[in-house]
Amino acid sequence: MKTILLIEDNELIRENTAEILELAGYDVTTAENGKLGVEQALAQRPDLVICDIMMPVLDGYGVLNIFNQNSQLAGVPFIFLTAKTERTDMRRGMELGADDYLTKPFDETELLSAVTGRLNRFRHLKPDYDLQAEGLNEFLEDAKQVANLESLSADRKVHLARKKQDIYVEGDEPARLYFVKSGRVKTVKTTGAGKELITGIYNPGEFFGYMALLEQTPYSDSAVAVDDSELVYIPKQDFLQLLTRNPEVGQHFIRLLAGRVSEREQQLLDMAYNSIRRRVADTLLRLHAQADLALPAIQLSREDMAAMIGTASESLIRTLSEFKQAGFIEVTPKSIRVLQPEKLRSAHW
Repeated sequence: MKTILLIEDNELIRENTAEILELAGYDVTTAENGKLGVEQALAQRPDLVICDIMMPVLDGYGVLNIFNQNSQLAGVPFIFLTAKTERTDMRRGMELGADDYLTKPFDETELLSAVTGRLNRFRHLKPDYDLQAEGLNEFLEDAKQVANLESLSADRKVHLARKKQDIYVEGDEPARLYFVKSGRVKTVKTTGAGKELITGIYNPGEFFGYMALLEQTPYSDSAVAVDDSELVYIPKQDFLQLLTRNPEVGQHFIRLLAGRVSEREQQLLDMAYNSIRRRVADTLLRLHAQADLALPAIQLSREDMAAMIGTASESLIRTLSEFKQAGFIEVTPKSIRVLQPEKLRSAHW
């Protein structure tokens, strides 16, 4: 919910304006003079300020000057509210950096139109989006405003993929980007000898299927649901718009994807140069880090884990047995629990 700071010395106007804004869904804080308004803004930075000009203690021009000079408040959208209509007053306000000007008396439509226009114009991408919560929708909505992507799909319904269901198959033409809302998805590649190699495990809050979209080539691997999973589809056209229409949006979107790319590169390097024990240990540590408090144990079949590491199931089972005897892990038929991650990480294999 967007926060609006309303600074107005007339109690009736202040209360009526605040009520209109609250009915429109905004969180409104009020102040009866400029000094109190600045103090409230410093305590909680508002998303937008509506400020009367002629006020006791500190007038609207003084408030705007303080906002412009304070790094914590600079850049907040600012709308002047005044009964004065002289062009010199309007010009002075705009020269100081006001974003809009409303003349009293105003009607509800004028007020809400000015507020909506300022908020949309000054919308920015957040430094971070929590993709495991509702961060994907937040990012897409912010990107839509920042980059003026009116054609960005509003259909973000969740698609269910049953356990072991193919999501796409090696050789298919890419049509969309995939986002894991719940469950897990693995991408696998089959060698000429028929051996399966897992190229990635994707957990809630992660994207997959983007490499083929970027390279504009058919999928080089297949994607299969490890568990019953919920997926969000982002159409290819939307994916390309997010990357290319606006530099800020494109760079932010790439950062959301980049972590998985670097992890994949590291996985391939580990498979090429590390011993089987080191590879198993690193994979266990990575899966352990991805586990949560509700499900701290690693639940992945021995076949899938062996394919992820790039080894035979027999070699994996033998190595897990060694780790168990050393007290590093606890093993059950369906799960593995890392007991001593630091020792597993520092052991020399």
